[in-house]
Amino acid sequence: MVDISIIVPIYNASKYLKKCLDSLVNQTKKELEFILINDGSTDDSESIIKSYEDDRIKYFKRSNHGIGKTRNFGINKSTGKYIMFLDSDDYLKTDACEVLYKRIEKEKLDLVVCDFYRVNSNVLEEKINDFKNTSLKDNPKLLLDINLAPWNKIYRSDLIKDNKIKFVEDLKYEDAPFVALALLKSKNIGKVNKALVYYMVHDKSETTVRDERIFDIIKIVDIIRGYFKNYDWSRDVVDMLTIKILVNYNIQQRNISDKKLRNKFIDSTFDYFERNIPNYRQNSYFKERNMLKSFIEKNKGLSKLYCDLYVRK
Repeated sequence: MVDISIIVPIYNASKYLKKCLDSLVNQTKKELEFILINDGSTDDSESIIKSYEDDRIKYFKRSNHGIGKTRNFGINKSTGKYIMFLDSDDYLKTDACEVLYKRIEKEKLDLVVCDFYRVNSNVLEEKINDFKNTSLKDNPKLLLDINLAPWNKIYRSDLIKDNKIKFVEDLKYEDAPFVALALLKSKNIGKVNKALVYYMVHDKSETTVRDERIFDIIKIVDIIRGYFKNYDWSRDVVDMLTIKILVNYNIQQRNISDKKLRNKFIDSTFDYFERNIPNYRQNSYFKERNMLKSFIEKNKGLSKLYCDLYVRK
């Protein structure tokens, strides 16, 4: 068994892949395996992968299955005591694995999160609120503070496999339920106060493009709420998370030029609030927001008007 398995789904990533793979093979920690899964790429990704002569690389080539199924495939193929995830256009600091491994191993943690860099036209450090080792039950607000992306974290492999934690398949935004459930099942969560991952944001990436698959986020939120339905201690924070996610995606409808589509989505989110959080307008989430922003965000008509006025062509 190696110390860490790093799972990298790859789909037409040739423009960024070398930087990603260089950051893996040059890690200061050596007891690693890199599970590289070519998910039906039609560019030069395969030739880039095969240019690396490193016994730690485990290369798999498949027809296109989507990122959820691909990450689940990687989990099944992993042999490490711990698991990490990296997207093929992102990259790690050279000591990332060493720092995360030392923390999770020394303190017998289930999951460790770190800060990260957001890379677009510039590089911005994204800091997650610091906390002492804890669990979600003891500190429910972590569900709001920790980003629900898999790549700036290290997980105990047994946590993932014994609890059968899987990525949602065939839906967009599949990573949020995975991280939420991993946090829920972790008895001890820690944080490294250091940015160790470079997260790339592209103008036309899966993260920023808004199309008809935007409706998947409502299904994703519903899945997350289902994970927590039997935990009374989580009710308030899950309601806050629901509102935080959906009002954010409402405002992002300005990225959709199709007015009918964006209005349909906003209608759907407010219908979801009415069914699941009838008193959503009084939720603590809005009390922590700027007064003007909260006034717009909790009003369906104003949310639509905002998107009409600021729509990006």
